[in-house]
Amino acid sequence: MTKAAVIILAGTETHPDVGRLVNGLEAAKEFAEAEGDELELVFDGAGTQWVPKLEDPDSDYHDLYRAVQDDAGVCDFCAGAFGVDDAVNDSGAVRLDDHDGHPSVRSLVEDGYEVITF
Repeated sequence: MTKAAVIILAGTETHPDVGRLVNGLEAAKEFAEAEGDELELVFDGAGTQWVPKLEDPDSDYHDLYRAVQDDAGVCDFCAGAFGVDDAVNDSGAVRLDDHDGHPSVRSLVEDGYEVITF
C-alpha cells in the first residue's frame, strides 16, 4: 500500500504550467486506480486557479480531473488570494486550512504520505 499526496502548485498562465497540471493529475489518477493505495490531491498556491477551469465540462482536462476529484482538496487561504473562492465553493471541494489557513504538509508527512509536487 502506497500513500501519496500530489500537490498542484502550477498556475494557469503558461504551456509548462499546463504540462505540470496534466502530469500531476495523471500521477494522481495512477494512485487512485491502484488497489490499496491512498491519495490526497491538493490544489495549493497558484494551482487553486485550476479548479474553475477543470470544473468546466468543455475543458480538455475535465474528465481527467473528474477521475480524481473525490480525492481533491483546495487551500482555503490561496483560493481567496487567487480569486477563486466562489468557484471552489461551487465545486464542493474540501477546503484545507489545517495550518494558518493552508494545508498542513507536515501532517501529510507525519501520516506517511509521500509528497509529490507539480
